[in-house]
Amino acid sequence: MRAVGNWLIDLACARCAREHSAGRPQNTCTSCGGPLLCRYRIEPGALPLDRILQRPAGQNRLFELMPTVDGALTPTLGEGATPLLCAPRLADLLDLPNLRIKDESQNPTCSFKARGMATAMARARELGIGAVCLPSAGNAGGAAAAFGALLGIEVHVFVPESTPGPIRAEIAAHGAHVTTVAGSIADAAAALEVEAARHGWFSLATLREPYRVEGKKVMGFELLYDMGRLPDAIVYPTGGGTGLIGMWKAFDEMEALGLCGSARPRMFAVQAEACAPLPRAFDAGLDTMPAWEAPGSTAAYGLRVPSALGDGLMLKALRKSRGAAIAVGEKELLEGARLLATHAGLFASAEGGATVAAVQRLLAQGALHRRDAVVLFNTGHALKYLLPVRR
Repeated sequence: MRAVGNWLIDLACARCAREHSAGRPQNTCTSCGGPLLCRYRIEPGALPLDRILQRPAGQNRLFELMPTVDGALTPTLGEGATPLLCAPRLADLLDLPNLRIKDESQNPTCSFKARGMATAMARARELGIGAVCLPSAGNAGGAAAAFGALLGIEVHVFVPESTPGPIRAEIAAHGAHVTTVAGSIADAAAALEVEAARHGWFSLATLREPYRVEGKKVMGFELLYDMGRLPDAIVYPTGGGTGLIGMWKAFDEMEALGLCGSARPRMFAVQAEACAPLPRAFDAGLDTMPAWEAPGSTAAYGLRVPSALGDGLMLKALRKSRGAAIAVGEKELLEGARLLATHAGLFASAEGGATVAAVQRLLAQGALHRRDAVVLFNTGHALKYLLPVRR
């Protein structure tokens, strides 16, 4: 028996609210170029939490609020249902007893990018798309390549030259086409745009299609599943912002279902000082995020994103939640990754380490309090940056 019957109505522009059909391939708004987001017909009380929790755990547990027609039978590599870890020694060190770590490195392809690509690629196949493309700092490309192999979709990935060799090897191993570009992910995106127009590839770039954010929003639902409530604060390493925007969207959908009230976790977005356009815009009180000029090098490759289409959505979520955007230095984020390894047993990415550094800073500033229930996200595994490349 096929588990189908999602509640998807249409797509709406996050800027101008123009409606777009969800029945055919869509990129950005045809009026203003803003990002498109899925809208669902949600009836309060239609899905009580205890009923949801009776279903098998995983990315498509709440298939009614996912865009794929196949619902619970959407092809999967086992993404989702990542553990929410206590890490008591790290909690003691930070003097934050209610600290939890959402370990996204336990997704397939060892990063949180598997979530967004699982949904976007499955929906692309349902809409008859045969070739996709994206710029990537690495992990999104690896995830797209893996799901392209699963679903039989041609994948083209343009990566900046700073992308670690093992990740480029991972992308190629799945049969995807890899092009290396000098500069940052913005330069990779510019080079990709020319080739995509020439060959007719469908773009899966961050927030330039509506479905990656749907996969990422499941992280927010899983916090409710595991905690029975939402945390007081979330500390999240932020590049293009799909996960931050997705979780904020999930909280609104939870409230519409009656699974939570109007209170929201305080959202803290973390970037590296080498490329910190979001903290700069937040501190300046701006509603949009001017591009970061000449991004510096950082071990947190996923945070080296000089501009983002979803900048306004991120800034709005941070302010409405009474959170903030924070930039941490290279030594701080690497020390944070070391602490995750030595005090939590997690061989975490530098992006994950940035959240530990941010927690320390936020506690010192009084933005976090000792009794807060705080969730920080480790978004990837350090092995992806260290393994030798087998040619």
